[in-house]
Amino acid sequence: MTVPATSLLLFGATGDLARRMLLPSLFGLASDGLLPEGLKIIGTARSALDSAAFRDLAAKALEQFVEAERRPPATVAAFLARLAYVPLDATKTDGFAALAAEVGDPGRLAIFLSTAPSLFGPTIAGLAGAGLAGDGARLALEKPLGSDLASSRVINDAVAAAYPESRTFRIDHYLGKETVQNLLALRFGNVLFEPLWNAAGIDHVQISVGETVGLEGRADYYDGMGALRDMVQNHMLQLLALVAMEPPARFDPTSVRDEKVKVLRSLRPITAAGVAAHTVRGQYGAGAIAGQPVAGYADELGRASNTETFVAIKAHVDNWRWKGVPFYLRTGKRMPGRLSEIIVQFRAVPHSMFGDAGMAANKLIISIQPEENIGLTMMAKVPGLDRDGLKLRAVPLDIGMQNAFADVRRRIAYERLLLDLIEGQQTLFVRRDEVEAQWTWIDGIRAGWTETTMPARPYAAGNWGPAAAIALTERDGVSWHD
Repeated sequence: MTVPATSLLLFGATGDLARRMLLPSLFGLASDGLLPEGLKIIGTARSALDSAAFRDLAAKALEQFVEAERRPPATVAAFLARLAYVPLDATKTDGFAALAAEVGDPGRLAIFLSTAPSLFGPTIAGLAGAGLAGDGARLALEKPLGSDLASSRVINDAVAAAYPESRTFRIDHYLGKETVQNLLALRFGNVLFEPLWNAAGIDHVQISVGETVGLEGRADYYDGMGALRDMVQNHMLQLLALVAMEPPARFDPTSVRDEKVKVLRSLRPITAAGVAAHTVRGQYGAGAIAGQPVAGYADELGRASNTETFVAIKAHVDNWRWKGVPFYLRTGKRMPGRLSEIIVQFRAVPHSMFGDAGMAANKLIISIQPEENIGLTMMAKVPGLDRDGLKLRAVPLDIGMQNAFADVRRRIAYERLLLDLIEGQQTLFVRRDEVEAQWTWIDGIRAGWTETTMPARPYAAGNWGPAAAIALTERDGVSWHD
């Protein structure tokens, strides 16, 4: 059984992620009594702060990002008392001695690494040199974990030199979201769906992740990555794997991740011969979001670029369960709304005794954001005296998670992931072979784009990508769920 950590070391502790997500998440866990008694939280970054200044920074973050009713003064004070801070330039190994001194006993240490990928190598070397990579230490890493398979392997090799796979926690924050975890409960906790969860019962699957924002201060990073690597390689392929995986024997790290990696390795490669028919690249131009004008990508960036801010893909999982079932993926910036959802479109009834009028196949809608919800469209009789036969209409059955569990506080995804890191539970973290299977598929698409010089088609901000994205599905008689 894994022993909970007694120290948590936060790299990048003064950054935006720490202020918006990590510190409020840790506060939420502490206020509910879920953190180990006496857990010490040590922040580190290049900022020249002392512990008192870091506590002030944390207090302001809680005021900004945590509701007032959840911030009783005594609870805030108890949380801030856990915090300490050590300034560190990760490129200079001599600074790690002060960090080790603040940690004290490294035998039960959890480390959260949220830094630029270029600092992963020196940071890990510094931790190991300071004695912070022993048998009791575990390391969590935020994306990006490379920009392709080769660079990902370099990072993973550097990690593996100090922290074995059993103590490495690769974060995909989507896996901490309640509705994503609920997908597992929906599939494997109910006998209703599994008999139909295959090519005989499902016509196609859609996975959409839309953002209304543009570059938002991430210009250099984003222009070097693009939508395919920024969103599809991690979040969307993880969602696809959860939808398509076989039933694991148990809810444990090995069983769940074994089944996910089988799906990722079964993705049909999209090569240069298929990129035009199976993928769409787009880049937003000037338009409007929520009635407000916004600039185009090149104007925001300050230069011309062929980086895609939108991508749509028709994917296939080549195994027995999913033979012939297309998985349509799309994601983009400057979309009409902020949206993450999975649509499972079931097949139509083989014969309708009611005729064709009004008939529609059942559809399962799993909404991840902005609102967590599970909906199922069912055919039902329209009320009335039907002298010419029954009239049917598709009726939505919605399970609003906030209503169904109104007595339970909705958690930030990082609360679950940080708690699992502290307690050493790896099920909701990504294993190395998963990452490499994802990069292998993505690298094939990118190579096809390069070989065919496939352009990023323009689309106006506030739209669901270029017209070619609509054609991608409509060639198969399918429409996007907008």
